[in-house]
Amino acid sequence: MASTTGTEAPELAGLPLLGSLFDLRNDSLGTFLRARREHGDVVRICAGPPGIRTTVYGVFSAEGAQQVLAGESANFRKDNTFYQEIRESFGNGLLTSQDEDYLRQRRLVQPLFTRRRVDGYASAVATEVALLTGEWRDSGAESVDVLQEMARLALRAVARILFGTDVDEAVEIVENSFPELGAYVLRRGYSPLNVPRDWPTPGNRRAARVHRALNEVCDRIIAERRGAGRAPGDGDDLLTLLVGAESAEDGSFDATELREQVLVFLLAGHETTATSLGFALHLLALHPEERKRAHEEVDRVLGDRDPGAADLDALPYVTRVLKEAMRLFPAAPAIGRRAVAATVVGGVTVPAGADVIVAPWVTHRHPDYWEDPDRFDPDRFTPEAEAARPRYAWFPFGGGPRACIGQHFSMLESVIALAMILRRYDFEAVDTEVPVAPAITLQAAGPARCRLRPRQA
Repeated sequence: MASTTGTEAPELAGLPLLGSLFDLRNDSLGTFLRARREHGDVVRICAGPPGIRTTVYGVFSAEGAQQVLAGESANFRKDNTFYQEIRESFGNGLLTSQDEDYLRQRRLVQPLFTRRRVDGYASAVATEVALLTGEWRDSGAESVDVLQEMARLALRAVARILFGTDVDEAVEIVENSFPELGAYVLRRGYSPLNVPRDWPTPGNRRAARVHRALNEVCDRIIAERRGAGRAPGDGDDLLTLLVGAESAEDGSFDATELREQVLVFLLAGHETTATSLGFALHLLALHPEERKRAHEEVDRVLGDRDPGAADLDALPYVTRVLKEAMRLFPAAPAIGRRAVAATVVGGVTVPAGADVIVAPWVTHRHPDYWEDPDRFDPDRFTPEAEAARPRYAWFPFGGGPRACIGQHFSMLESVIALAMILRRYDFEAVDTEVPVAPAITLQAAGPARCRLRPRQA
């Protein structure tokens, strides 16, 4: 049993009545950074008026993150308000399910995410990258917002892998639905009081409308797959494999469960990769020496061909660029849990029932692990440098038993896409600063425009 004897967590100073409410609403990531800088690795942050005040324990060290996500993960559950809002909007899939529901889902889905299976998705990624860069070439585009373009690319790639030939309809619905639902989840997740979702407020009605449209397109495509009676070997899109996933122990997914898995894969599978790719291009555009090294590696390894899964090990510098982009701009900048029992973390007592935040945004900038942490330096991720750091100094995919099941797919997609784009284009930054804000995933609050210079066909 974990020890419950520790000191009381220091509290971040805030307003007399509202605490840190406005700090968290206006700049939660900056607030977490300030909390660690002023008070250390476990800090109590209070927000809201008396009676409905929320208290969050920020855990910012690599060791603390490992304890919460891995070592004592059973004591830190996805029971907070934010995850409940995601469940209501996107279903009880792998991202939000718990206990036996989660274990059953993971067992059914795991065979679809083996390295061999995921490597087979490389050609679908390459197809979408070729289409995107072909659009740039044909339109004569002189500059693009790389964050917007990578969001479009990542959504089309994951939709192609999920839905196969139904990609265009699915993409249109998701593009119209996800921003609205994401903003709705965020508003409700951070509000101390919410009206029931079935009350006919304008916000509830808008959310219900886009939620219904999203469900309808998923349900239609799922019904077509099930009606076709195809076995898993008859199609290579992920939905066909999900329809056929079953075991003697766990049965199979029903229609609602299939939809919930699809929605979670669409959400997590495109927004995380889009963030990594977009910021990798933005950072390379700002740093000519690093961009030159990436171009040289791509030219040496690929010549005039596009990459496949077998090329990943031969592109270590491109991989390091992506890892450094994920350090500086983690797609999940803060990860929430709720403590079941009182636990000591970093010498501080976290009481039973407390909301806990582990924050890659902060830990990835922790001066104990990263020298000059705001500097872009892909060589932080040489094998020697990685081996010298604590395991959870870098954890963009979470960790422990709830680590992202799709992390190999995300890296495969990101390396292939970045290498293909670098083979075709050089970049120069137009926007040198890109403000960000957390939503369900990290979101840009401004453009990241880059000038395009074609390199070769």
